Amino acid sequence: MQTQTIYPTLFSPIEVGGVRMRNRIAHASIVTRFVRDGAPTDRLINYLGSRAKGGTALVITEPVAMASFNRQPDRLRAWDDANMDGLKRLVDAIERHDSRLIGQLQDPGRGRHAIGRNDGAVGPSALPDDISWTVPHALDVPGIRQLISEWAEGCRRLQRAGFSGIEISAGHGHLFHQFLSPQSNHRDDEFGGTTENRTRLLRDVVTAIREACGRPFMIGVKLPGDDGVPGGIDLAEARRIAESVATTRNVDYWTFVWGAHANSLWTHLPGPAGPRAPYLEHIRELRKADPTIRAGAISYITDPNEAERSLLDDTADIVFLGRPLITDPAFGEKARTGREAEIRYCVSCNTCWKTVVEGTGLECDNNPRVGEPDEVDWKPAPAARKRRVVVVGSGIAGMEAAWVAAARKHDVVVLGASDEVGGKTRIFAELPGGEHLSSIYDYQRLAAGRHGVRFKHGVLADLDAVRPLEPDLVILATGAEMAVPDFIPAEFVEQGFVADVRSLAVQMRGRKTREEGRLVLFDHDHTEMTYAAAERFSQIFEKVTIVTPRERIASDCPLVNRQAIYQRLRDRRIEIVTGAWPKDIDGLDDGRITVLDVWNGDPSYIEGVSAITYAMPRIPNDGLLKPLRSAGYEVTAIGDCYSPRSVLAATRDGYRAGVGV
Repeated sequence: MQTQTIYPTLFSPIEVGGVRMRNRIAHASIVTRFVRDGAPTDRLINYLGSRAKGGTALVITEPVAMASFNRQPDRLRAWDDANMDGLKRLVDAIERHDSRLIGQLQDPGRGRHAIGRNDGAVGPSALPDDISWTVPHALDVPGIRQLISEWAEGCRRLQRAGFSGIEISAGHGHLFHQFLSPQSNHRDDEFGGTTENRTRLLRDVVTAIREACGRPFMIGVKLPGDDGVPGGIDLAEARRIAESVATTRNVDYWTFVWGAHANSLWTHLPGPAGPRAPYLEHIRELRKADPTIRAGAISYITDPNEAERSLLDDTADIVFLGRPLITDPAFGEKARTGREAEIRYCVSCNTCWKTVVEGTGLECDNNPRVGEPDEVDWKPAPAARKRRVVVVGSGIAGMEAAWVAAARKHDVVVLGASDEVGGKTRIFAELPGGEHLSSIYDYQRLAAGRHGVRFKHGVLADLDAVRPLEPDLVILATGAEMAVPDFIPAEFVEQGFVADVRSLAVQMRGRKTREEGRLVLFDHDHTEMTYAAAERFSQIFEKVTIVTPRERIASDCPLVNRQAIYQRLRDRRIEIVTGAWPKDIDGLDDGRITVLDVWNGDPSYIEGVSAITYAMPRIPNDGLLKPLRSAGYEVTAIGDCYSPRSVLAATRDGYRAGVGV
């Protein structure tokens, strides 16, 4: 029964290619690393099934291996019948919730964003990938025809397993994109040259799939918008490509995506440093190539209001969500039933992308339960025995522990030094590109309130503050502080002449006036917040220079984020000096500091310096740990207090501490 909703279009049914969808929400294809030996693991079935149960009407798998040469063990196997049982299990996990499952057809070709080159890559021409420099084997025409046949056969195999359709990924710099782009396709035969020839592979694949699978069977296509590559595909060429593909009359839906395997890869996953939903206007124009084809909105959409609006102005008929559905599998049901305040919102950090590329499996900063059996609308089981729990620290690790423990019916008190929750994450959330991080502690604060957590703010906790609360367990979540680099005298920091990057960001809150001279930021940290602070400082100081001993910046960031960071810093004309270590700051009074090459020790000089700040490895604030244990209390240290790490580690530690009480 349809519950009345404030998003009537988003939750209205639609038919696509003869296949009914109960609403307009689609789970965009996401690689999970939850496949083993070509078969879905229970974790993958849990993951996709949870999104269907949580209100997603169309679920698209990660790329499926269909070609005879494409037999990676971490891709779903559909190049023969050996995995039919696994494919059917996957279908059942989705279809039981009145949702449709479609597979994705994609081959990376020469594209690769992990370390190393893509051995065994094939492509239209023997030209190098712009990131990995992989040079593929150039397919001959019989090889192309063989691939088309195998792909069509693989799609028919998915159909026999119960899949409702297929999506062809022809954007993002993958193999089909490489055929479509004049930058990567230098062929002089029927598959190269003109737009018509460059689209031939894609058109022939669509036709072959339709002939193999008939109707109803959904065929969707992701096409490139502007790929951001010189000599590649711009919006005008994207329109011509779409017009050519539409002539098959066999495409049931399409959407348009940005970026390629190049310096533009980051535009594939836009984040909060830029505008919201940046590509919808272009998608609205590109779909006019054939208005009869259903169009998908896929453009950094993170909340139900944005999703609904994208359906009301002829932009789209379906909304494709990736990262938001990783964060909350019940996004759809919560939005439909008026529970938006309970949605765990995506913070657009791309940790999910990083964990997948690094091979550890899909994880999320704001969802510690990705792939668990009871992930949808999870509620912790009540504890067998109620305990008094004191959480020292109101950052995101402490807050996660607090609300989860309270949801388990424990008596929980949080002691926080600040009048607000969020800890150091709150500082980052106030900087350029960090605002979505507030979603983590906003959700935690609301959840804590629902479950009766008590707060004592403005408390610099010590043994005397903890003792009257008579805790059975103390969860120590007091974070960490940055070390001071050896070239800065300790008294300079103590006397306030030099501040670390986080402290300086707080000092500069609301600053409107410009400061003369150059700020030097010594970067021995390489995390996102350092560069967000650099952007903020560039709005205040005439010049900003980042100095790092490493060969590049942002080493702790996902590749797509690192690219975006470089783009923003270059746009702001922030200078980057790599492979250097400041000798000392004795010349700071004269506006000059000396830096030494880390390899050969040669000195160089930075002039016009008026201020210096630093981002260093952090040291745990665990000074209360021994006194508490000596006093006989059971104590668990979590987050940066245990070991300075990431946002992902903080929320995961907090969750584990909460369920472990």
